[in-house]
Amino acid sequence: MLNNLYHFKKELNEQGIFFCFSGPLSQDLLVEIGGTLKHKMKLEEASSSTILKLFSMFVEQAQNIIHYSAEKHQPSREQSEESELLSLSSGIIVVGYESEHYYVLCGNMVNNEIVDKLREKLILLQNMSKEELKRYYKEQRRQGKDGNSRGAGLGFIELARKAVKPIEFDFQNINENSSFFTLKTEI
Repeated sequence: MLNNLYHFKKELNEQGIFFCFSGPLSQDLLVEIGGTLKHKMKLEEASSSTILKLFSMFVEQAQNIIHYSAEKHQPSREQSEESELLSLSSGIIVVGYESEHYYVLCGNMVNNEIVDKLREKLILLQNMSKEELKRYYKEQRRQGKDGNSRGAGLGFIELARKAVKPIEFDFQNINENSSFFTLKTEI
């Protein structure tokens, strides 16, 4: 690995990737990374609206990893009762710039039992116009909380509304229980 790290960094640069994190994510880490990304983009003189959109997309995708990743790191049994409530979800999140657009790319393990429903929802969003996405968002807000979601299920809709191109996604089957879910949005 020592000999390959430079080549890995070089490949990231060639792909336009200026931020990459792989591992366990927490809300605290999300806040710190978000601040760093905002600062970097200000240094690059990105517009305030672009910074806000990128930050929003980064947070939404990172929170999807935190809340829904099937790969969890649980506290050890020896830790205190307070720690039992804590667990960390793992995934990967990447931010880059290509073809005159910033992008956020994330990935995490998901249970195969949700893949079809998730794919169906994302295909629906991919095929909607901006006006249809706006109406759909309002309709979903009125309906309230989605049974499988921690919120009203609005996160993917928000990502699709803010993206300059339809969201991209992929599911790579890993085994009979799990798939690796990847999602990309461009600003």
